[in-house]
This record gives sequence, C-alpha cells and structure tokens, in this order.
Amino acid sequence: MVLVAKNKDTTLILDVGTMKLAQMMAGLHHTHIAELEAAYGVVIRDTSTVFKLTGPADAVQEAGMAMKAMLDIAKLRDFDLSDVQSIIRHGDKTGHAMASIATRKKTVIAKTLAQSEYIRAIETSDLIFGIGPAGTGKTYLAAAYAAAQLEAGIIDRIILTRPAVEAGERLGFLPGDMKEKVDPYLRPIYDALYDMMPAERVEKAIESGAVEIAPLAFMRGRTLANAVVLVDEAQNTTSMQMKMALTRLGDNSKMIVTGDPSQIDLPPNQISGLKEAVSILRNVPEVSIITFTNKDVVRHKLVGKIVDAYDRHKNSHAKSPDA
Repeated sequence: MVLVAKNKDTTLILDVGTMKLAQMMAGLHHTHIAELEAAYGVVIRDTSTVFKLTGPADAVQEAGMAMKAMLDIAKLRDFDLSDVQSIIRHGDKTGHAMASIATRKKTVIAKTLAQSEYIRAIETSDLIFGIGPAGTGKTYLAAAYAAAQLEAGIIDRIILTRPAVEAGERLGFLPGDMKEKVDPYLRPIYDALYDMMPAERVEKAIESGAVEIAPLAFMRGRTLANAVVLVDEAQNTTSMQMKMALTRLGDNSKMIVTGDPSQIDLPPNQISGLKEAVSILRNVPEVSIITFTNKDVVRHKLVGKIVDAYDRHKNSHAKSPDA
C-alpha cells in the first residue's frame, strides 16, 4: 500500500495483483466498495487491479487496513458482503496478514479475523480460551498448533481431555474400557491430528504416550509440564473441575480451553465452569479470551444460518411473556 498526502486529504493506493481478486474486492455492482465508503467516510475508485482510497488520513488508514484484511481472506476462499461487514465490525487494525500454523503435512491459514486473533493468542499466551459456536475452528486450530509444537520438539506431549458429559449421556453407558469410552468424544481432535501429522506418527505418539487422551477427572493431582493441553467441550465442566484443570498447568506448558456456552449439557442449575472461569479471569493480563460468533463459522455456509436461526428462536422465546 502506498500513501500520498495532498492538501487536507490523503490517498492510499492498493494494488491487489489480479483482476479476479479486484472483482472479488469490489463486489457485484461495487457493493463492497459502497459498504466501505459508507463505513469509513472515504472515496474509493478502482482501475484494473488498483484501488485508490481518498479522505481524511485516519479514515483512509482504517479503510486501508480493512481492505488488506479483505484481500487476505479473498486469497483463501470465496468472498461476500458478509465478510466485508464482519471486517468493518471487528476491524483488524494491526495491518498484519492472516495468522497461520505450519505443520508437517499442511499449513493452516486463518479464514476469519477471529481465527487469526486466536492463533496469535495461542502463540503469545499460556492460557487461552476459545469460545463460540460449532464450526468456527476452535478445536481444529488448537490441535494444529499442538501438532506443530510436538513435531518441532518444543513440547514432549499433547494432552487431550474433556469432561465426561455429552448430550445428556455419561460414559458409564458406553461399552469398552476407558480409552474406548473416551475415543468417540475426542474424534474431532483425532481427525485434526491426522490432518497435521502422518498417520503412523500419530499412532506411535498415542502408543508412547506423547499424545495422551483422558477424561478430565483423570487430570486431578497431576502437574502437566512440557505439554500443550487441550480442554475441549469445556462448557460441560463444573466449577470445581475447571479450577482443578486450570491449576494443573506446569513449566513450558500451554493450555487451550474451548467450548460453546450455548451448548451446556450439565444438570439443571449446575454452573458451567467455562462461563465462571471466563468471568473470573477476564482481567488477568496473561490470559487470552477469544470469542467467536456465527460469522466465524467456516463449515458449510448453511451451518452459520442454522446457528443464527436457533439463536433467533431462543431469543424470541426468552422475550415471550408465555415462555
């Protein structure tokens, strides 16, 4: 990007490189451009692959950062007006490219601003909460980071754990030993590990204990050092379970706690340990809390619409006098 000052206005020049990207950036009938102009109070003109943003310096700078974030996403996937609106709302003012995680099999690049913020939080904090609906990449990105750290020899092991409560069922109703009981619940994390590491490496790591899978209750009394600890489905922890898990953190370790507060399967009137922990630790500087929204869903586009529909239904019933 090139900034040019003239009189009281500033002009920023952004060349996106290809006509395909330029068309995606502008939007059908320039709808994306119109959205940016209205949000930031700037004038945007485009010729071929070049965009020129003109207006007050601060406004041009912010609009330029928004267009840079748009470009990062457009290079990865289809781009639409909802992406522009999300960028305007959440605005990445750092000017950084989308964060990524490099593993042996693939490089995972953030697909939304929240994912990018989440990856950076994981890289810089020792305790990270990733909160939000299904399909936003909370668990997948955490597993990708853990795999990359294990492969690089930075940690000795990955510990995967979650509370033994799921959709109203308890582990005692499932056949098999404890590992066989827990495995189905941790399938999404297994899948992520197999995406990042060769299959034989994952299997050997599980056999050797370098990848450990256990119910959260099995963490009691332990100190988890030289590890990345993934606490998944944490909305189903009790207050005591969450405190116990958080205080297991040892030297050279990082804990990533993920969950969806709208999907709590605890008994009625039971406080969610995830909700309580986020409230208690929100102002601790060393703790990062990243909140995902329906706009960050990166599964099939219909998933985001389904989550929206359920939220609207829940809110309408909450407001109803007969509810």
